[in-house]
Amino acid sequence: MTWETLRAGFTLWDAGALALLVLAWAGATWFIEHPPRGRPSTSVLMAGYRRAWMEVFVTRDPRIFDSQIVGSLRQGTAFFASASMIAIGGGFALIGNADRLRGVAQDLAPSVDPVVVLEIKLMLMMFFAANAFLKFVWSHRLFGYASILMAAVPNEADHPAAYPRARKAGEINVTGARSYNRGLRSVYFGIASAAWLIGAAALILATLITLAVILRREFASGSREVLLENSDKME
Repeated sequence: MTWETLRAGFTLWDAGALALLVLAWAGATWFIEHPPRGRPSTSVLMAGYRRAWMEVFVTRDPRIFDSQIVGSLRQGTAFFASASMIAIGGGFALIGNADRLRGVAQDLAPSVDPVVVLEIKLMLMMFFAANAFLKFVWSHRLFGYASILMAAVPNEADHPAAYPRARKAGEINVTGARSYNRGLRSVYFGIASAAWLIGAAALILATLITLAVILRREFASGSREVLLENSDKME
């Protein structure tokens, strides 16, 4: 690999497309987790319901229903963590057969990048897959922490430790969900980064579409409108 090879494979358009991808990924996460006070995101609204769940959990008897919910949350994180591992393995396999990938790219784009350039683009996809894996694994562990805290909540609602422990479980639950959502966004933008194999213009388009889909789901979806209804007196 030489500097001339890299300069021939990457242009200013590639640099701009990559910068847009990173800014969209990081910016979307920050904006979703710190939305304007008057326009909360779906994730923020759901965090409120997670905390309310733990408050209601104190007086629910039996608590089998709650344990089933936590179990399903952990199953979801385990599934996506396994899928991310498979994606990472697939990325290494593609890097090992970059010459074949170059033939596929040649069918999709008029100009074909050097093999080393294709390998670098694959490494970007693997970066998002690895980040998603780490987020899902941490989310899985946090939901495990939450389940232990829930088990430590006394059955007597008037016990002095009941609601403080329930609130702790709620915060850990919210933190686990935050990590899970970050992992999902890494998956979304990781898929968008695959468009870079076609070219910078394709990456820009894929990034903008992915960003629009994510923001719509967080700020303009039908499910968000349901959560905003105050018929249940939710703050």
